[in-house]
Amino acid sequence: MKFSKAQQKAVSHNEGPALILAGPGSGKTFTITHRIKYLIEHYKVKPSEILVITFTKAAAVEMRERFLALSDGEAGFRGVTFGTFHSVFFNILKYAYRFSADNILKEEQKRELVRTLINNEQLETEDEGELVEGIISEISMVKGCMIDLENYYSNCCSDESFKNIYRQYESRLRESRLLDFDDMLVVTYELFSARKDILAGWQKRYRYILIDEFQDINLVQYEIMRMLALPENNLFIVGDDDQSIYGFRGAKPEIMLNFKNHYPDCKEIVLDYNYRSDKSIVENAGKVITRNKNRFPKDIKPSDGAAAGSVNVCCFENAMQENLKIVEEVRKLHLKGTEWQDMAVLFRTNQ
Repeated sequence: MKFSKAQQKAVSHNEGPALILAGPGSGKTFTITHRIKYLIEHYKVKPSEILVITFTKAAAVEMRERFLALSDGEAGFRGVTFGTFHSVFFNILKYAYRFSADNILKEEQKRELVRTLINNEQLETEDEGELVEGIISEISMVKGCMIDLENYYSNCCSDESFKNIYRQYESRLRESRLLDFDDMLVVTYELFSARKDILAGWQKRYRYILIDEFQDINLVQYEIMRMLALPENNLFIVGDDDQSIYGFRGAKPEIMLNFKNHYPDCKEIVLDYNYRSDKSIVENAGKVITRNKNRFPKDIKPSDGAAAGSVNVCCFENAMQENLKIVEEVRKLHLKGTEWQDMAVLFRTNQ
C-alpha cells in the first residue's frame, strides 16, 4: 500500500498529540485506519486501548468495516472502539448510573415537552413549529457551548421566557430521569469532573484517541476529550477547518485553530494531495477559500490520478431561470448516459 509522505508521517505517529489537516479527497479515512493498524502492529498497542470517534453512526460503521478489511479478520485486531461522541459517552453513563435506552428522551417527546412549556409561558407566535425548533436549538447551544444560562440571550423569545422554559425543561427531565442527546455530553463532563476515580478508569482504558471531522466539535465534547486523554495526551485529531459548516448547532472551528495553544508540542501534518478532483477544481477551490483569513494555510495539490472535472460559474436574473438551467443540464447528462442516481443538486437552503 503506497502512502504519500504526509500520510506516512501521520500513519506512523506514535505518542503525543497530533493535528492532521485533511482537505477534501485527501484520504483521511485511509490514513486513520492505517494508523490504527500501525499502532497495533508496530507499537504493540492493545486494540482495546484505542478509541475512534466520528460524528455519525454511519461514519463509525464505515470506519470500523474499512479497518477490519485491512486486518483480514485477524482476532488480534478486534477490540478497537468505534463510535460517535454520544454512543461512547452514553456507554460511560450506563456503567456509572445504570442508564438504558429507556432513559433517552425521544425527539417527539422533546418537541411535545417544549410545546407545552411554550404554551405555559403564553408566548404568541405565527409559527409554533418554528418556535419549538428554535428553542430546542438554543437549549442545545447552551448545553453544547457550556454557556451560563444567565449570560445567554435568546433569538426566539424574551430572555426571561427562554430561561423559564430552559429551567422547566431541565426540571422535567431530571424528575423523569431522562437525558436528551446533549445531556449525554453534559452529564459525562459532570461525572468526570466530580469522580476522578471513574475518570482514571476510562483514561486507562482508552490510551489512544482518534477523532474524525474535528472541525465540527463543540466545547463540551472537547473538554471531555481533553480530560479523557490525560495524562499521556495521545490525541490524534483529523479535520479541515475550511469545511466547518455546523456553527449553527454549536460547532466551534476555533477549537481546532487553537489546538496548538493547548498542546504546543503537537505534531502538525497537512495531507496535501486531493485524490478526488483534478487541477481545475483544486485550484479554483483554493482561490475561493484563501479569501478566509482565520484558517490554517494549506497548499493542496491534485494527484496524478485524479478524475477530470471543471468548475462552471453561472449567474441568473432569477430563481426560475436558475432552476430551468439546472433541469436542462441534468437532462443533457442523462441523455449522454449518466444515471439519475449518479447526479446530485445541492442548495444552500431548503427551497
